[in-house]
Order: sequence, then C-alpha cells, then structure tokens
Amino acid sequence: MTATVSPQRATGSGLQMPHTDHQPQPYNGPSRAEVLAMRKEYCNPAIFAYYKEPLMIVEGYMQYLYDETGRRYLDMLAGIVTVSCGHCHPKVTAKIKEQVDTLQHATTIYLHPNMPELAKKLSSKMPAGLDVTYFVNSGSEANDLAIQMARLYTGNADVIAVRNSYHGASPASNTLTSHSTWKYPVNVATGVHHTVCPDPYRSPFTGTPEEIATKSAADLKDLIRFGTSGSIAAFISEPIQGVGGTTYGAPNYLREVYAIVREHGGLCIADEVQTGFGRTGDHYWGFQNFDVVPDLVVMAKGIGNGVPLAAVTTRMEIAQALTQRVHFNTFGGNPVCMAAGLAVLDVIDEDGLQENSRVIGKRLKSGLTQLMSEHDLIGDVRGMGLMLGVELVRDRGTKEPAKAETLQVLEEARAMGVLIGKGGIDGNVLRIKPPMCITAEDADYALEVIHRALQAVESA
Repeated sequence: MTATVSPQRATGSGLQMPHTDHQPQPYNGPSRAEVLAMRKEYCNPAIFAYYKEPLMIVEGYMQYLYDETGRRYLDMLAGIVTVSCGHCHPKVTAKIKEQVDTLQHATTIYLHPNMPELAKKLSSKMPAGLDVTYFVNSGSEANDLAIQMARLYTGNADVIAVRNSYHGASPASNTLTSHSTWKYPVNVATGVHHTVCPDPYRSPFTGTPEEIATKSAADLKDLIRFGTSGSIAAFISEPIQGVGGTTYGAPNYLREVYAIVREHGGLCIADEVQTGFGRTGDHYWGFQNFDVVPDLVVMAKGIGNGVPLAAVTTRMEIAQALTQRVHFNTFGGNPVCMAAGLAVLDVIDEDGLQENSRVIGKRLKSGLTQLMSEHDLIGDVRGMGLMLGVELVRDRGTKEPAKAETLQVLEEARAMGVLIGKGGIDGNVLRIKPPMCITAEDADYALEVIHRALQAVESA
C-alpha cells in the first residue's frame, strides 16, 4: 500500500487529479434533465440531493465516481461510508455476479453455506464470546433488532442513547436517533431516553476531555436514577458519531458508561455502522479504540460495500432470547448479500485496507490540522483513521456554526472534482470518510482542494 510520508499540497494554479487507468463507459441513458424531472414527479419529495445543481452519477470505480459526461470525481464520502473497499471492486463484484448466476434467492428456512460462513468469519473478527450473528438488510433494522433482543433478554424496557446520535430512520430506530434534522416529531416507541453527548468541543460541561467524559457519564447515571425505574434494557452509542459530526468522548467515557449500564441491569450496544471494518485504522472495530467490549455489535453499510446488508452479533445467551417466538427475515442472509459480505471481509484483509486507513487517515488529519493554522473558519479537526471531521465556525471564541459557509465549501470542492459530506447538529462539519482504498496522492489532492475551497469562501 502507500508509504508513510508527510502530507503535501499541489502548488501552482493548476489542479490535476491523480492518474487512473480506468476509462468510464459511454453513457447512453436518459439525460440529467430527464432524470431530475422524473425524480421530482414520481419519487417521494423527502428524497433530497446534495448541491445547488444535483450531481448525476452513472459509474464508479474504486475511489472514483463518474457523471454522465464522463467527468471523474474523487469520492471523499464513500456513499456516506457505505463503500469500504471501493466502488465496484473487481473481487467483490465478481463474487456477487458468480452468486447471482448460481442462486439469487433462498430464504433461511433452507440451508446454504454462505450465511454460516459469513457468520463464522465475523466471529473471528470479534472479541471472544461475541460469536452469534443475525443478518438483516439495513442499519435501521439491525438497531431495531438489537434493542428488541436487549429488552427480551433483560426484561427491562428503558433504553438510553446519546444526544446528537443517528441510529436509523425506521419508526423504532428513529426514537434512538437524537439528531433533530433526522428525527420526526411523532414516534411510535416509548421508553427511550437521551444522555448528554461527551464531545469535548461543544459539551455543556467544562474541564479536560477526561473530566467532561466523567461528567457526561454521571449525567447518564442520573438519567437512570431519575428518568427510569432504575433498571434499563440497553445503552446504545456510536463509538464515533457519524451524522453527528465525527464526535466522541475521551477514552474513559465508554468505560465508565458501560460499567454504569451493567450495574443497572442493561446491555451495551455498539453501533458500528460507520466505524467498523478497519475504518478507524488502529483497530477493526470502533469500540476497540476505547478499550471496551459491548454485548451486542450492530453493523451495516461497509459490510456489504454498497449491497443492502446489515447484522447484529452478540453472545449466544442473548441471542437465545429471540427464540421465545418465531422470528423470520425474508431477505436477511440471502446468498447474494452473503457472497458480497464474504468478499468484502477478504478484500479488507488482502488489500491491507485497515492499515491503509491508518496511514492515509494520519496523513489527511495532519494536513487538515495544518489547514487549521491557515484558515480561521476551521474550529476543530477530529477523528480516527478515515473517519474524519472538520468543524467550521464563524468565530473560534463563540464557536458560532458556519452553516452557509459549509455548504459553499461543498460546492467549491465539487467544482474541483472532490465530493465531501456534511454533518453535525448544525450541518457545519465537513465529513471526510472516503473508500478505504484511497491513496496518498488522492489525499494530497483532496487537501489542496479543501484549502482552495476555504480560500474562496473566506474571500467572498
């Protein structure tokens, strides 16, 4: 993979995207205008698009995307962290095609080798004891299932999530989601509570990050004492919040919280939908960065490299709670998605993508930190591996969110061929989470583009 070198930025007025041998196929489908018109007329208006002029993507290869004109873009968002190995990775695509040609669908009432093989392979990546997996189709569904198992196992109903979190959009998982942008005002489930976010940059508490973490854990303990019956079913958290703006507490936070939760009869759920599969670099799972072991692990997005696949892994005694009634999933565990999952896990290891996340992530974070000294708009740079966030503020003292400026930075970067996401409670955090196959040259190009985009916004 890529050698460890200091981050660089292109010099001169010209920008040239790193070379690739891939040539996109000619596009012969409906025009962009026709697609946009059909979408507006026939698709639910809740479906939104980035950019003032929505981008039309018709092809992808590894870390690059192509529009209908053949123009190439560097994907620094990985389809919102859905693509782990790279768009249309040849090995993953080949395994999917092979399985589609053999057997496209068979429910779990029949035996097929792919499902237990993937469950076994996931078990080998987990801490000892976390070795039983149930496959579903999406992260929302997986979080629903994890909460259901926790409630059945403990006999308790109350669940605690973290403020500013995102755990899905289904009616039940939406109650876990605290991020107001994504949370509907009417929820069908009850018994869900939200504790303070341990993010030291915007915490209501003062002190060092470690002190803020301890105070945040104390808030959770008070929430259990005064907001529940005293016993809870579960605590669910993202090791690093994704939609929430790449926020997380000091390492002592999860250790203290997990102890409190277990003291009050609850199980600990790690939502690894965005942090799992080596993205954070030093570890395969996000929770390992904080020296804790959850009772249930939820995963989606990167596990299938774009294929609708999600899972919940837990201990056998917890999984047994689901056998109280018949539980069935029509498409969960289907042969095609299982083939994709098996190929993804192989590619992550064979291509050294966890190590690449560590090396290139360090390079990117170092370069972003350097940009902070050049651009007052940057209030904070944070994250691990290839899960990075850059919070933009109008004033570093007041930390006023630079909402409009963030949107403009995205537009400027897009014009230079780099696609970046946004997140945070105020939509003022640049989300930088590319496919894990990104190269050093790609990272340097992205850094230069972000630099120029910030320059353009600051001088406007």
